[in-house]
Amino acid sequence: MLNLPNFISVARIILVPLFIILSIDQDFGWALFVFVAAAISDAVDGLLARLLQQRTVLGSYLDPAADKLLNTSAYVLLAVLGFIPGWLAVIVVSRDVIIILGIMILFLTSHPLEIRPSIASKLTTTFQFGTVVYILFSKYAAFQVSFLTEILVWGTAVATVVSGMQYVGRGIRIFNQGTS
Repeated sequence: MLNLPNFISVARIILVPLFIILSIDQDFGWALFVFVAAAISDAVDGLLARLLQQRTVLGSYLDPAADKLLNTSAYVLLAVLGFIPGWLAVIVVSRDVIIILGIMILFLTSHPLEIRPSIASKLTTTFQFGTVVYILFSKYAAFQVSFLTEILVWGTAVATVVSGMQYVGRGIRIFNQGTS
């Protein structure tokens, strides 16, 4: 069912190629605008789904898919453009791939699964979002504070690794509980 929250998730997916094109064309002001609009729409679609009681199976797939597409695109693109270290993009993308593979394994082995973000994963999202926004803004405004860039890069890396390890630990516990 394509309700309003699901429509917003689809719109976010459609914004990803626009974000990529704008970034490649070095139109960083518009790329920043599109990225922020897409990121805000993530919060809006979730809020609307709860408030309007319009949670759907389709939405449970569309929303995280849109998030992963936007985040992966942003990190790979910023690394390819040389704005962030390549290793940071590898860490961010690897965490998402590991989480997706873990969910698939649990699903395929019929383990019950409820995904609730931890404080570490919320901190990770904040760092990841903040890093992309800061890098895009610094390219648009033609300034960069190197110590702030370092804090964001290393903060993102540490938060991403910690939350990834938490998800792996949770997945192992869920898997072991179901096989006992």
